[in-house]
Amino acid sequence: MKKYIPNLITLLNVFCGCVATVFAVSNQLEMAALFVFLGIFFDFFDGLAARVLNVQSELGVQLDSLADMITSGLVPGIVMFQLLGMSTSGGWNASDGAVFSFDGISGLLPFLGFLITLGSAYRLAKFNIDENQVSSFVGLPTPANALLILSLPLILLYQNNDALNDIILNEWFLIFMTVLSTYLLNANIELFALKFKTWSFKDNALRYIFLIVSAVLLLTLKFLAVPFIIVFYVVASLISNLGTSKS
Repeated sequence: MKKYIPNLITLLNVFCGCVATVFAVSNQLEMAALFVFLGIFFDFFDGLAARVLNVQSELGVQLDSLADMITSGLVPGIVMFQLLGMSTSGGWNASDGAVFSFDGISGLLPFLGFLITLGSAYRLAKFNIDENQVSSFVGLPTPANALLILSLPLILLYQNNDALNDIILNEWFLIFMTVLSTYLLNANIELFALKFKTWSFKDNALRYIFLIVSAVLLLTLKFLAVPFIIVFYVVASLISNLGTSKS
């Protein structure tokens, strides 16, 4: 019976991704973000459950990637689609519903957001055949990328800052974020994984520092902290890699 527990948790991630997709398509981006967060929560604990119960399987690996494709691949693409649509419609309101219309170039621009979905699919496919990504990742993991993209509508909703709103709803900023996101997903950059083999601070100093800094940023900056956390994650990994190569 215990061998089914991790896969059941993964299927909860799939369910959250499906619900998030419905909300994202309806332009209810706050609810979409909530279910993506729940899905990522289940994504973290399915692997943990498999290791604790010692029931890791190839089926679980494949199922996990399929779940990530929905929750952390499809949904961010739809969210960026909606944001790009808002940027060309001249305003933003979470209750307006989908803003897409076939109106020249501005009507086609939102489809650029699905580059994130394509990049996520490619990244997950590479991950499934790469046996080296155990204690670290190559490229930004799809859940981290999903948090980055989903933070944008939450900043609009909760930061209440006109300057930030103008930046986020600028179509060139959103195009830049789309291209950057797609690149980071597949960049040849080794990033540390939040997997603890022991609880020793010496063995996990970088992970503990990252978690502490992330907590402080979230408490002080709220959702605006998420982009800074992702930047810190990448920079800290690069610095750690330099230190490892020198030693």
